[in-house]
Parts: sequence; C-alpha cells; structure tokens
Amino acid sequence: MTQEDRVGKQVEKQACSRRDFLKFGAQTSMGLALGGMALSGCAGVPMTQANTTFRSKPLGNKVRIGYVGVGSQGGGHIENLSKITDAEVVAVCDIREERTKWAQDKLVAAGRMKPTAYNKGDYDFLRMCETEDLDLVYNATPWRWHVPICVAAMKNGKHAATEVPAAPDLEGCWKLVETAEKYQKHCVMMENCCYDRTELMIFNMVRQGLFGELLHAECGYLHDLRGYKLSETAYQGMWRVYHSIKRNADLYPTHGLGPVAWWLDINRGNQFDHLVSMSCNSRGLSLYGAEKFGPDSKWAKAKYKLGDVVNTLIRTKNGQTVLVTHDTNLPRPYSRKILLQGTEGIVRKYPEQKIHIEGTSPAHSWEKVKDYYEKYDHPLWKAMQDKSEGAGHGGMDFIEDYRLVECIKEGKPTDMNVYDAAAWSAVTPLSEKSIAKKSGSVDFPDFTRGKWKTTPRLEIMGV
Repeated sequence: MTQEDRVGKQVEKQACSRRDFLKFGAQTSMGLALGGMALSGCAGVPMTQANTTFRSKPLGNKVRIGYVGVGSQGGGHIENLSKITDAEVVAVCDIREERTKWAQDKLVAAGRMKPTAYNKGDYDFLRMCETEDLDLVYNATPWRWHVPICVAAMKNGKHAATEVPAAPDLEGCWKLVETAEKYQKHCVMMENCCYDRTELMIFNMVRQGLFGELLHAECGYLHDLRGYKLSETAYQGMWRVYHSIKRNADLYPTHGLGPVAWWLDINRGNQFDHLVSMSCNSRGLSLYGAEKFGPDSKWAKAKYKLGDVVNTLIRTKNGQTVLVTHDTNLPRPYSRKILLQGTEGIVRKYPEQKIHIEGTSPAHSWEKVKDYYEKYDHPLWKAMQDKSEGAGHGGMDFIEDYRLVECIKEGKPTDMNVYDAAAWSAVTPLSEKSIAKKSGSVDFPDFTRGKWKTTPRLEIMGV
C-alpha cells in the first residue's frame, strides 16, 4: 500500500462522503424523524452530536507544535511562534531540506529548541504525526494538502490548524468536520483577516449595537496576482495557477468572508442558507502571459477557466445578504471590499475607511473611521498592537497565532472552529456549481447539523 493510499484509508473510516450527505439530506426533507441525532450517514461511524463549542483540556506546559510547509507564509508563522512564550515548535516538515534547515536555524537563533526535521518526501508529515509528541499540527501548504494533513493530525491525537482555504471541495469540508467530531480535536482554519484592526473594531461596534439590525455586507479578495500566478520562482510548483486553469469559482473567499461571518454570527445563531454566483469572461491571464512571455508561450495559449471577476451573493437564515467578489487576474489595487450596513449605520474599509452613524454623523455625510478608534478599538488589538508590530500582514498574523496558542493551552474554545472552516471554504465548490448552472441557486450544507441554532455567539476576546 502506498503512503497516499494510507492517507485515503485513514480518511475513509471517519469521513462522510458528499454522496452520503446529499442522500441523508433528501431523506430529511421527506420527513425522516431523527430527533437530536447527527446526520452522519457513514457506515460504521457512531452518530455523534456536532459539538460547536468544543473545549480541550488545559495543558500544563507549552503547546507543542509540528509545522508543515515552511514557505513564505509558513516561514512567517515560524517567526511568530518563536516569539510566543507558550508555543514550542518541536518538529518542522517540508519537502525541501533547505527550508526545514532554515526553520531550525531561525528557532535556534531565537533561543528556542532545535526542532526535528521531516523532509523525506510528500508524505513525511504522516511520520511526524505518528511519532512526535505534539499538541498541534499546523500547516501552510498548497491547498490540496490541507485536508490530508489535518486528518492525519487529528487521527493521531493532535489538534489541527491550516492556512486558508481549509478544503477545496465539499467532500473535504465534511472530512474535516467528521474527523474533528470523532476525535474531539480542534480543527482551525487560520483566517488572519479576522484579526486586522479595522475588522476587529467593526466586530466590537457590532457587539455594541452601533449599526442596529445588520442587513447587508460586502467583501472579497481583489488582488492583482497575475505576476504571482505565472511566476516560476515565487512559489513551489506553480500550483496556484492550475486552479485558475481548471476551475471557474470563487477560489479564495475567506479573507473577506471570515470577518463578515463573525459579524453576522454565522454558525452561532445564524447560518449561510444559499448562494448564486456569476463570472465574467476570462482575459487577464492570457493577456498577461502574451505580454510577459510572448504570444506563442504556453501561458498565453493556456485556456483559463476562471472568470476574471466572480461575484457571489449569499443569503443567510436570518435574512441578511452578503456580496463576495473574487478578482485576481486583472490590474487593480488591493482590496477586500469590506462594507457593512444596518438599520442605523454603514461602514466601509476600501478604498477609504469611512463610516456613517444615524444621529451621530452629519446628515448624508461620511466620517473617518479613525475618529472612532479611541472609543471602539477592539481590546485584543489594543493589547497586542506592540507585540505584533512588524509581523506579517500588519500584525494580524501574529495575533491569530497568539490566540490559537492561548486557546489550546488554556482549554478554551477556539475563535474559529471546524464548522467555520467548512462553511467559509464551501463557497468555492458551491459557487462553482452555481456558475455551471447558469447562476442557479445552491443551498449550503449544514455542517453543524442544526447546532448553529443554540451555539452561543462569539464574544469580544481579550488577552
């Protein structure tokens, strides 16, 4: 049996297939009375309650971490973890020996222990998960590896954390949920943009009722990635451009959607209900390939399935709408298109940070968001601002790493859980399905199996 087969066998016993989920969903719509049981549908797997506020046991020592994928983003997390007192990176894994050595040298230079290196091929993370005494396996690898690494970690008694998106398809989303429930382990998608200063302040404002009843939000990932996608040196194996060749979908929804999901209490009293998606023509990568590499180059002649702009409109169970935009193949300044509107006000982040609150702002006029920082800045940001200075993406990467370590060490529920990882990542396959159906409406799976109705909302976190 190959190592890839071993991963498949490990996953098969815990994971609920997309086909099984759809079958059980159809049975439920016909009136199947299952009471409080979870809709697992996997033969041989006990039907367990979805535990949306899972707590682990507090640790008596530092959080022992194995890190998989030490590229540019993973390298940034290694630096963050080297500065967090309660974190200890005891193993590092990468297919490139020079990157595991870099991580070892970086940690030793920071006064930390030298981690064990795992660099014996694509599946050496399995050996790490099976042999190392770890509390957490954290990965920043190409997207197709996120689910296998997280599943291997949880099956071997470790919590799991992954860079975004958590899974590329619905089957992967269900694998993460089913495995986390079976082994009662955290499985966190590390959405750093939830911890950016403006997004955290808006979260604080929402909790204080500043915008009234929330009705509409806009968000997305609007970033000129032409040079990155078509670079043979910027990232390992050029894997990202092949998603643009093979899929017409919102490939990267979570940077904007994560903060919005927090504001709207998704999976905590609210839920994404259904979506419709539409894409325009694909032009940007072909034109860029012709300009940079010549009209006869493979990148100029490649057929890119991804539309240059993909818009997805989501409606929630509580009646709000969310417009999510994916735009990575055209010349444009960076934006996450953050906007939130309620019955008593509106706030936006791009292109300028502006806010209007009824009864406070001048009529029909914008105010500057920065004028609200003194009163509404999030306590987590205020407490962590100095410690996070100089870290990746303006400091939010450090704050997300700090929160993950703190929650696991103290036995607290994590800010983001496996149901968030699944629901936010599911936008990609669901938008792909909607576009293929001429913008037909597509329902979201209920990864919590009804528990979203009674799960407490996420409150303001501190240090």
